[in-house]
Amino acid sequence: DYGKPDRIVSALDIMLEGPIGGAAFNNEYGRPNLCGYFRSFEMDFDGERRGYHKPIMLAGGYGSIRAEHVDKPGFAPGHKLVVLGGPAMLIGLGGGAASSMASGASSENLDFASVQRQNPEIERRCQEVIDACWQLGEDNPLAFIHDVGAGGLSNAFPELVKDGGCGGDFELRQVPNAEPGMSPLEIWCNEAQERYVLAIANENLARFEAICRRERCPYAVVGEATSEEHISLADRDFDNHPIDLPMSVLFGKPPKMHRNALRKQAVAVEFSSVDIDINEAVRRVLLHPVVASKSFLITIGDRSITGMVNRDQMVGPWQVPVADCAVTTVSYDSYAGEAMAMGERTPLALLNAPASGRMAIAEAITNIAAARIGQLGDIKLSANWMCAAGHPGEDEKLYRTVEAVGLDLCPALGIAIPVGKDSMSMRTEWQQGGEARAVTSPMSLVISAFSPVLDVRKTLTPQLRVDSSGDDDSELLYIDLGAGKNRMGGSVLAQVYQQLGNVVPDVDDPQLLRGFFNALQACLEAELILAYHDRSDGGLFTTLVEMSFAGHVGIDIQLPHATQSPDSDDVVALLFNEELGAVLQVAQVNVESVIAKFAEHGMTDNVHRIGRLNKRDRVNISWRGKVVIDEPRSDLQQTWAETSFRLQGLRDNPECAEQEFERIGLDDPGLSLRASFDLNDDIAAPFIATGVRPRLAVLREQGVNGQLEMAAAFDRAGFAAVDVHMSDIIAGRADLSDFKGLAACGGFSYGDVLGAGEGWAKTILYNSQVRDMFARFFERPDSFSLGVCNGCQMLSNLKTLIPGAELWPHFVRNASEQFEARVALIKIESSPSVLLQGMAGSYLPIAVAHGEGRAEFSNDSSSGDGLVALEQSALAVLRYTDNSRQVTEDYPANPNGSPGGLAGLTTPDGRVTIMMPHPERVFRSVTNSWYPQDSREDGAWLRLFRNARIYIQ
Repeated sequence: DYGKPDRIVSALDIMLEGPIGGAAFNNEYGRPNLCGYFRSFEMDFDGERRGYHKPIMLAGGYGSIRAEHVDKPGFAPGHKLVVLGGPAMLIGLGGGAASSMASGASSENLDFASVQRQNPEIERRCQEVIDACWQLGEDNPLAFIHDVGAGGLSNAFPELVKDGGCGGDFELRQVPNAEPGMSPLEIWCNEAQERYVLAIANENLARFEAICRRERCPYAVVGEATSEEHISLADRDFDNHPIDLPMSVLFGKPPKMHRNALRKQAVAVEFSSVDIDINEAVRRVLLHPVVASKSFLITIGDRSITGMVNRDQMVGPWQVPVADCAVTTVSYDSYAGEAMAMGERTPLALLNAPASGRMAIAEAITNIAAARIGQLGDIKLSANWMCAAGHPGEDEKLYRTVEAVGLDLCPALGIAIPVGKDSMSMRTEWQQGGEARAVTSPMSLVISAFSPVLDVRKTLTPQLRVDSSGDDDSELLYIDLGAGKNRMGGSVLAQVYQQLGNVVPDVDDPQLLRGFFNALQACLEAELILAYHDRSDGGLFTTLVEMSFAGHVGIDIQLPHATQSPDSDDVVALLFNEELGAVLQVAQVNVESVIAKFAEHGMTDNVHRIGRLNKRDRVNISWRGKVVIDEPRSDLQQTWAETSFRLQGLRDNPECAEQEFERIGLDDPGLSLRASFDLNDDIAAPFIATGVRPRLAVLREQGVNGQLEMAAAFDRAGFAAVDVHMSDIIAGRADLSDFKGLAACGGFSYGDVLGAGEGWAKTILYNSQVRDMFARFFERPDSFSLGVCNGCQMLSNLKTLIPGAELWPHFVRNASEQFEARVALIKIESSPSVLLQGMAGSYLPIAVAHGEGRAEFSNDSSSGDGLVALEQSALAVLRYTDNSRQVTEDYPANPNGSPGGLAGLTTPDGRVTIMMPHPERVFRSVTNSWYPQDSREDGAWLRLFRNARIYIQ
């Protein structure tokens, strides 16, 4: 058939390429990638192929809102109706039609028409405009705001005026348009998504327009609100009104849809562990993508942007991706925060759809419970429902699952699902070799949980802890919420043996889950627990070994006997069932207190003392007095990391992937912090006490997204940080002569096309007035400058204006051929840099997030005379080292492959310092992915900003 592809894109292609787009959008938009899940599933079941050839990919996040913005009051007739953001494009016109069909079932033209463009830089500029407006408080020019999504402006503008209590007159040709040949229907209905529609009072329009011009954000006044509830769209090119109708017609109540949902009882076979070799089972489970390391997904996404990230996926000194939840702080001076976690058990739906929904919610709760949350009711859920609607049996599963979680489980737990999303087309069809093929997804509920956090410092991780001497006096407690049932249906173990089973885990008693949450939170408040990890995919075995991986320490485990029935006393089922549960590491002196707290909440029989750590770095698991698993921790961890390594090798530079994989088997002391100065000595305090706050220009260009954390760091050090956009300088609204310091921020200027920093630099170099202003500033003996990441790239391209910068390199694409978000260990060299005085000889962890950080010298791409001259001049101030504190060019300790481990440079007088890593994101201890347990408030890199204050004095 015409339009039906003979070859549909493979699941592997999607696994490799899909996440890059999602991560790239977040990176460029300036939001941290902190949470996610990965589900790989496909098998024959009940006579058909079930699984995820059409993958689920979620993107979203949480934020905070001021009380005065919670309600949207109506607005008066006469308000201007504005579109903010990118222009109309001939794209995203088939979204509504294509999304309601199985992938591959529609025409190829319709599939391509459903694609929507992405432009995160435009969305960033829109966000800057919106932020500038609400930050004006009572002078906020925005009366009403609505995002543009499905249906484009044809949906957004009518909804805007309807919710505002008005009608609207619009002029089609006022809509910004990148393709003038589009028809009126295409202009009005396309889904080019980086747009918002707004209502603005006439008297506030000039203020709004000034903000848009400053941020270089496109906007247009498209219409005006009317008292008559009527929608009129004029088209001056054709002198007609393609839309002219009462709003009651557009928003009238359509007849309700009726669906007949019929149950289809699947034929399922009981899981059998007969003939399963436990060591082979271990290997298969650890290699399965659902259980295996997700490093290849995580390191491509910026996780430190905002400078308020307390807990990302990477845990401990060895940065192992096993965190249960994401945690951020609410501000730069508070320990209050927010947490986010996810839960899903979608394969269970083939056997018991309501149980899959209950388990998704329960898993989200056991994940987010690692953070210190006030009460269970503080958690709010977002439910993403996906189903192959109309496929036999699937509508009934959807109905029963909605009923189970919405009417039963959530009310019993006292938690709400205020938001969600759905997709009813989870089926893929295509032709291959003249034969019809199809894969149908299970009914899928994916839960995202959000909650305020009382104290981010009390967040637990899976990292098993030993004291600095290597001694340990702790126990591991196993909390079994499955009460010994050990149901194997839908488990990863069943899948890797081409089984599914017939009886699945479930939330049998919501009050037991409530008791678990309350007991755990009581232990967090009293600081009785050292480490925590919930049981999920891969079962108790995976929980235990991931804790071992994160702590780089061995464990000795004695599995408990079954408490429910002799039939369930099966070591395979005990290790690999995926019932709810968790493992805690508790100091010996606190074990009885922790057990007592769980007993107080009705869990006397659910807590088992199962083992301790060992110094042999081996995973030793015994059952009934017999050793069933005894393997080196590093061997198991390499098996667990192999899937990620293979995928990374296919997608990125395979040599870099090999270096990272081999490092797991080496003797690695992990990240450490060795400072040549007192971290808690506020050397700037005497000058801050004078009340004098020197003005510092926090410089940004369109697309830059790191200005807030940069301002916060300098503010903490006693500066008056001033937001300066390049448009301010070009328009004459700002002059660098008014500032003592300049900080060029990180981000993605000009969409981070290759060499984006050069684009920023050229706006300076090719404008004579601006060029002269910067040259005068750099020449002033009382000034200093800092360039970070994109700002480093930009300043390196201004070296003709910066005295003494002639030897600086360019910064080009990372050797890994991928964006790198890491924690790097940095050696601070002795140098003239005024920002690094007193810090020489220190080895400090720091956040890294860039795609173009490799230093390249003009006369040689790696190590020619330019590098030699730079070394001889002592202008290299920062170098990447491995965890043994040796300067390195090996990946990932050196995340970009810079020669000589080069990470930062300065000028001979030390007044200009540039670096690729991000000190501004880690100036507080709690915003480091890893920091020593005895750390206080100040992060090690705050000294850099305090040095700036000393220099200015």
